[in-house]
Amino acid sequence: MSKDLTTEAALRPVNHLAIIMDGNGRWATNRGWPRLVGHRRGAERVREIVKASPALGIKWLTLYAFSTENWKRSTEEVLGLMAIFARYIEREADRLAQNGVRLRFIGERGRLDPKLQRMMAGIEARTAGCDRLNLTVAVNYGGRDEIVRAVRKIAEAAASGILDPLHLTEAAFAERLDTAGLPDPDLVIRTSGETRTSNFLPWQAAYAEFEFTATLWPDFTAEELAAVIQRFGNRDRRFGGVST
Repeated sequence: MSKDLTTEAALRPVNHLAIIMDGNGRWATNRGWPRLVGHRRGAERVREIVKASPALGIKWLTLYAFSTENWKRSTEEVLGLMAIFARYIEREADRLAQNGVRLRFIGERGRLDPKLQRMMAGIEARTAGCDRLNLTVAVNYGGRDEIVRAVRKIAEAAASGILDPLHLTEAAFAERLDTAGLPDPDLVIRTSGETRTSNFLPWQAAYAEFEFTATLWPDFTAEELAAVIQRFGNRDRRFGGVST
């Protein structure tokens, strides 16, 4: 990564960056390769972006890996993706812990293979004390599903008398989301040229800045990330107010 570009990006850092990692399949198809080759290359790109994030001032990094709608893909691709998730956990556990990266997962885990669920819980426990970078990976995640599950928790609390609906606040609602304890994202990046959010963090990203790049995820480098963050520093974030 360019030293000058890193320095410029770090002047106005993004505290929480969220990325919709899109384009793995197209990247492979464009080269005449199976889609899973693109997903494996995408996992390698994750390693590079995670490594570069602290130097760019990022403290929280959330990655959209597998949505609740991705089950519609072929059985071969879904099983391949799950195998890639498991392999990433196995290979990266030591590296993440040694580099102070805390890894957490959001999404509904009940549909995932029990062995994968145990691996996820294991690496979460192992890296729980790390604080150099907070890495969150969304697996079987959908924003609407997350909100419905949160509402269900609130309804149960109200029915049992634990929560008075009249005293429900935005903060109390956020505590029931998968992202409880995480700050809202400052910037959301989507790769591959698509210009939609695909059910990713609809509550949390209400006031996030968005950047859509035509670059496919396997080609999204740390240098391009630094350039995006540099542009972010020039944006006027008013949160409904007026510029001062």
